[in-house]
Amino acid sequence: MQNATVIVVRIVVGVVGAIVVLRTLLSAIRTVVLPRAQKAWLTRFHFVMVLQVFRLFARPSRPFDERDRIMALYAPIGLVLLPAVWLLLIITGFAGIYWAIHDETLSESFVLSGSSATTLGFSRPEHDWVTGLSFVEAAIGLGVVALMISYLPTIYGAFARREALVGMLEVRTGRPASAGMLFARYEQIGRLEWIEEDLFVRWEQWFTDVEESHTSQPALVFFRSPHPERSWINAAGLVLDTAALRASAVDIPRDARTDLMIRTGFLALRRLADYFDMPYDPNPTPGDPISVTRAEFDVALGELEAAGLPIKADRDQAWLDFAGWRVNYDTVLIQLARLVMAPPANWITDRGEQPRYVPPLTFPSIDRARARRRERNETSSRDD
Repeated sequence: MQNATVIVVRIVVGVVGAIVVLRTLLSAIRTVVLPRAQKAWLTRFHFVMVLQVFRLFARPSRPFDERDRIMALYAPIGLVLLPAVWLLLIITGFAGIYWAIHDETLSESFVLSGSSATTLGFSRPEHDWVTGLSFVEAAIGLGVVALMISYLPTIYGAFARREALVGMLEVRTGRPASAGMLFARYEQIGRLEWIEEDLFVRWEQWFTDVEESHTSQPALVFFRSPHPERSWINAAGLVLDTAALRASAVDIPRDARTDLMIRTGFLALRRLADYFDMPYDPNPTPGDPISVTRAEFDVALGELEAAGLPIKADRDQAWLDFAGWRVNYDTVLIQLARLVMAPPANWITDRGEQPRYVPPLTFPSIDRARARRRERNETSSRDD
């Protein structure tokens, strides 16, 4: 009876070990190889737990410069630790398999598994079929390390593309950055009529690239700019607000490229919000409230007027048009800024005291149910 119980326990441990190995491999493939925004629960759990540790040290009571230095290490350390987590789980899973299929103790199975996964070879199994399984584990261990090595250049290539345009924006806006200053610079150099081609077309392409890279490689969201005052999410908000003011309040001929950039931008931010399970209204109406007040809007128009830009006579309609554009990205912009702990920025991080956002931990089945619910809601809204 006791032998039968031991056999059952070994079988269960072996099955659980095989599941751990398969799930870990699937997580690595989804994180590194799969070119789409598919959530890997294990990777998400890892980054959320590391984020919680970092936020213990980057408390809101500390000066922003100190918090920025701490959070600048979060994404790199999270990436470096990720293959170690994968390797540890693979070693643990194979240890369970070895213990289930041969007569060694559990500690000896762990030693054999660690020796195989790290290809150190200091422990060798006695049976040929166990040796074959250890070769499989060694190949998997090497494969995980190779995947991570190939993953890092992709990460830093996307980061460099993102930051190139963010850095160029500072040349056009100065500090502190504002839509009024951006318009004033273009007016001063006589290129206001070229703002669509010089700025909005390039940022439409930037939003497309960020949506693809930051949803398939979500660690990029947390990579901070080389300069503490810069932030990719603040730059995105500034350009969107500039385009919204251009479309609603500046009295120059309408250009469809402005509208296309705004739509590309808020769709990209929504895709990122979907990945991190951020709540927002997918079908807002122009009359819905936004975080920017009418008084702040009037101040911005005053800055534009002082810079010599022509402003539309009907300011009430201009406000309604601006709010109608801003409502599409207002909620997701502010939540993403909270998620990455963005530096101070006008109309983004100055919207009052907000709790820092932490992505929820969910299982894949729950994620799929949420996605189906969201699709049904969007379909019913379109039908209405």
